[in-house]
Amino acid sequence: MIYLLRHGETIWNTLGRFQGQKDSPLTPRGVLQADQVAALLAQEISGCSTPFDIHVSPLGRALETAARVALTIPFPTREDARLMEVTTGSWDGMTLYEIDTEYPGALEGADAFDWYFRSPDGETFDSACARVESWISEVSTPVIAVSHGLTGRLIRGIYLGMPRKEMLELPVPQDGFYRLAHGQVTLIE
Repeated sequence: MIYLLRHGETIWNTLGRFQGQKDSPLTPRGVLQADQVAALLAQEISGCSTPFDIHVSPLGRALETAARVALTIPFPTREDARLMEVTTGSWDGMTLYEIDTEYPGALEGADAFDWYFRSPDGETFDSACARVESWISEVSTPVIAVSHGLTGRLIRGIYLGMPRKEMLELPVPQDGFYRLAHGQVTLIE
């Protein structure tokens, strides 16, 4: 069983900047989201006799969220780079407007979801999926995973065996989490 959380809202989320593997701290709203998700998760797992591990992306926004969760759910935490956000290379930290201005035509024909994989020096869809598949294949005990928007889409999509387009369009809430169990993905909010 996997409980998949996305980090709380960050300053760059509010500015429309794609963070990739750069970082931005949680906003006050992001801290509140992390605390609310922790409380909701604690309710969800209350009564479970099996211990959970917390796997966390090593990026600051995920670590900050995991630290908030650990205040409510004190399980062992370990960082796992396979949970990091997809990097768009030199586009990390930029807005779509900045990308379009500095890389004219690079986003031509892209939709709201597949542009992430258009960067000339970013991670490819296949390499990001391989990283996520590697992590999923090693999960053998109940896990709480704190990750990111795009990576969370890939985790859920791969778990369900979805095609690329459908997985990239999955929602990425910051005020709920997903339970992946028995071949199903359920939003808990």
